[in-house]
Amino acid sequence: MVGRFPIVLALVALAFSQSAPQKPVEPKAEPPQPASATDPQQRIQVQVNEVIVPVTVTDEKGRFVSNLDAKDFRIFDEGKEQTIEYFNRERSQPVVVGFLIDISNANRIQWKRFQEASQELVLNLLPGDPKFSGYLVTYGNEAELAVDTTSDSGPMVEKLAKVKPGGGAALFDAIYLACQKRHVLNGEPFDPRRVLIIIGDGHDNASKKSLNEVLEIAQRNLVTIYGMSTVSYGFTSEGDQNLIRLAQETGGRVEYPLQGLYSDISGYLSTPSDDGNYAIQVGTGGYTAEVSGGIFRAVAHIAGEVTTQYILRYIPSVDAKADGKAYRNIRVAVGLQNVKIRARKGYYPQSLPASGGS
Repeated sequence: MVGRFPIVLALVALAFSQSAPQKPVEPKAEPPQPASATDPQQRIQVQVNEVIVPVTVTDEKGRFVSNLDAKDFRIFDEGKEQTIEYFNRERSQPVVVGFLIDISNANRIQWKRFQEASQELVLNLLPGDPKFSGYLVTYGNEAELAVDTTSDSGPMVEKLAKVKPGGGAALFDAIYLACQKRHVLNGEPFDPRRVLIIIGDGHDNASKKSLNEVLEIAQRNLVTIYGMSTVSYGFTSEGDQNLIRLAQETGGRVEYPLQGLYSDISGYLSTPSDDGNYAIQVGTGGYTAEVSGGIFRAVAHIAGEVTTQYILRYIPSVDAKADGKAYRNIRVAVGLQNVKIRARKGYYPQSLPASGGS
């Protein structure tokens, strides 16, 4: 498994190489404005009502557009344009990643490959640098904090090697646990920012919490959610809409590594078989290569996006008497055509708990 790690790094590097070249930030004659702040000491000096909005911009081919400046962005809160107080486009900014792994019966068939993919993601996003931290939550019939927040990938890799799938899926409880029941680092959710990566099919049949409840909790905690769907070969899952909604509402996206693997192969689905009507027979080297390649491309895409986002922050003009439960809509615009923008759709305007606790 570890031998595939250089492959993932190469895939991430390829994704960056296809994006537009990085433009240097032009010096300004006037004193530096908050939107240009780059001093690490300034990153945690934020007001309690400040909103952080990680933004991903891709072109029509899905390649990252990485050369934009603060002036290229506009952000609207409930339709009213806001002043961007902080802007950063540096790669590999501090982040704390929650890895949520579905160990239900639904993932038994391809478990080994997704087990390896989970380990690759951990190794990729926790390279040993203290500014990158993460934690591991597994969920079957119950959600469990398997490894609390740490910069050391070792305990998570070891834990993932030992877990086995079985039982139901308490996805929503896992999201609640990730947002509420683990050690919080000083500076969250601004520096480091918060990300969840769900590896599963999105179904839930064992949680005490509901989708709407945990989506609100994630939005209140300013979390960005990504999904790596374990659904394969043209099948569908009732839980897919759960993954899509969690990702779209928080500014992330869902990868489908085992869908459409054979779409470019002549004879795809043309010859019925007990193996599933595939163009490449199950058990062959070609089959293994296709499945592994799809999964590790998804690993590279998620890891690449997490480390290549623009970070915008603003202080919303919110009525001090407004109800803290009142959801507010966000829209981010970029002065370019033929690009796709991914950012959180909204937030709840209330103070976050003090960082550094549990």
